[in-house]
Amino acid sequence: MAQSVLLICFLGLAFAFAAADHSPLQDFCVAQAGSSVLVNGLPCKDPKTVQANDFSFSGLHLPGNTSNPVGSKVTPVTVTQLPGLNTLGISMARIDIAPWGINPPHTHPRATEILLVLEGTIEVGFITSNPDNRLISKILQKGDVFVFPQGLIHYQRNTGFGNAVAIAALGSQNPGVITIANAVFGSTPDISLDILARAFQVDKTVVSQIQSKF
Repeated sequence: MAQSVLLICFLGLAFAFAAADHSPLQDFCVAQAGSSVLVNGLPCKDPKTVQANDFSFSGLHLPGNTSNPVGSKVTPVTVTQLPGLNTLGISMARIDIAPWGINPPHTHPRATEILLVLEGTIEVGFITSNPDNRLISKILQKGDVFVFPQGLIHYQRNTGFGNAVAIAALGSQNPGVITIANAVFGSTPDISLDILARAFQVDKTVVSQIQSKF
């Protein structure tokens, strides 16, 4: 019961902070699936056809599958999963991390993120922009909250011996995710070996080996 109250208070506070998206001009604008109209956001469904299910999502009580190379699983609830979020400037996610697994360094280009630890012990950190590139990190316990400023590279790591669970709230209906390693070494088409070798100051064979993993 205490955990539920804490989570409700956290989400209320998180969703009250200023969203990165523009404010809505009507009560709601449920996203219209399959529309060919291109707008900054998603076109609206006819309000007369809107149902309660358009504002509902089920499944965040279920643990994510962390059997993967990084040992984590993020279950997002953005406008893609919950059409009623369209124009409301908020979203959320559940993060499951296996013991010593990581949610690898990434950035949300369109949103600030605030994280609440529900279970376990999680190391969190973000890196400030050039030229300082300062790492600001902390070990969080159950009930602790941490905020990641919009656009900055950040990560989470489970430093405990049991599974860790966190809930993240984000200030955009579509915050976007750029996982640094995937973007740099797994782009389509590949970034030139010459460029990456010089940027990371390593031999081309090292870059090629890393690229083969993505």
